[in-house]
Amino acid sequence: MKCPFCGFEESKVIDSRPTDEGERIRRRRECLSCGRRFTTYEIIESLPIIVIKKDKSREVFDRDKLFNGMMRACEKRPVSVDVIEKAIDEGFDIRGYYLWSLFDNFEWSAGYHYKFGIATTDFATGETKWKRSAYFYRDFIQKARETAK
Repeated sequence: MKCPFCGFEESKVIDSRPTDEGERIRRRRECLSCGRRFTTYEIIESLPIIVIKKDKSREVFDRDKLFNGMMRACEKRPVSVDVIEKAIDEGFDIRGYYLWSLFDNFEWSAGYHYKFGIATTDFATGETKWKRSAYFYRDFIQKARETAK
C-alpha cells in the first residue's frame, strides 16, 4: 500500500477490523520508510455472474429468466415450484451431465443404432438393461460426491 505522506510503496498492517457490518475492512498501517501511520478501508468488489450462451454471446445472470426457463421445461412434469426455487437457490452440480454427453458422443462416432445411450431396452419385454458406461457413470458421480464432502 502506497504511503500518502512519502509515496513509499510498502507498509505493514498494525491493526485490522471489519466495519459497517462486515462490508468493509479498516486497516491501520505504518509506512516502512517514514514510519508515519495511516488508515485504509478495503471494500470487497462483487463481480456480476456472466452467462455465456450457445452463440458465445454474454449476458448478466438473471434469476427470473432461469426460473421461467425451468418452469417451462417442467410444465408437464410433477415438479413443484418449491423444488425449482430450491434448485435455483442452492445450486446444482452439472458436472456429471458433461460426462454423459461425452459417452453419447463416443457411441455416435461408432455409428447410430437402436441401443444408443447408457441403457438399452428390450422392445419385446420392455426391460431396461444398463450398459457398462452407466455403471461407470454411477461410480464416477458417487466418488465425486464423496470427495466433495
